[in-house]
Amino acid sequence: MLPKEDLLRGVEHRDCLARLLDQAEQALKTWEVVYSDFLSPPEQAEAQRMVQRLSDIQIAAWGGYPQAERQRLAIARPDLPLEVGDLPLTLLQVAGNFMFDPASHRDFLGAVLGTGLVRAKIGDILVAGERGAQVIVVPEVAEFLGLQLTQVRSVPVKTQMIPWSELRVMPPQQKQLTTVEASLRLDAIASAGFGMSRSKMADLISAGDVRVNWKTITQPSYALKTGDLVAIRGKGRLTVGEVAVTKKERYRVDLSRSS
Repeated sequence: MLPKEDLLRGVEHRDCLARLLDQAEQALKTWEVVYSDFLSPPEQAEAQRMVQRLSDIQIAAWGGYPQAERQRLAIARPDLPLEVGDLPLTLLQVAGNFMFDPASHRDFLGAVLGTGLVRAKIGDILVAGERGAQVIVVPEVAEFLGLQLTQVRSVPVKTQMIPWSELRVMPPQQKQLTTVEASLRLDAIASAGFGMSRSKMADLISAGDVRVNWKTITQPSYALKTGDLVAIRGKGRLTVGEVAVTKKERYRVDLSRSS
């Protein structure tokens, strides 16, 4: 038996990780690969940290394409082969004419959840402008959505399974920049990287809207370091690159922003 209470102590996503531990025990007992539902990036990060404490479990994550945000986990004993391509996923096309009533990611997600499905069964939603969207799901809900998802906003849609060769993913937008700051404080670095005032960034941090390495940080004075990932919902991600000290003893920081 796994030391569940010890592993779950102090975690942020307790319910999610408790389910993963139940699945890990199933994988240990059956000697089979067990698959989770879709996890958000913060849930994935906590799961990775938890599994690092276990010598008899391994995991592999996949969401349908390399930069997928929501991913499923394959859970197995360390001596079983894990191939991310074997993770069961289904690609759906939600097709309609959105020329006169454009739909956002929120609209498509709302329509999917409006059928009664829970978020954990749904992976990334890739909006394709006037043509509709592609939705990655667990295979067992694909047929259900094909029957139930018939409208998004005011637009009638047809939902059907399509081959993975038809997946259309926009490459992430990357912006490289350098800032010089008096310190490595989160509010200073993040305000420069996301192009907003330091006071507004401090408000976002204090409100719990900013994550560092997928952990919520509420102290604007939190010190960043090379390799840290700063994420703000709806605004993208910021990776801290090389940090150098100038002659005036300030910090020159290379940043990479993706959206």
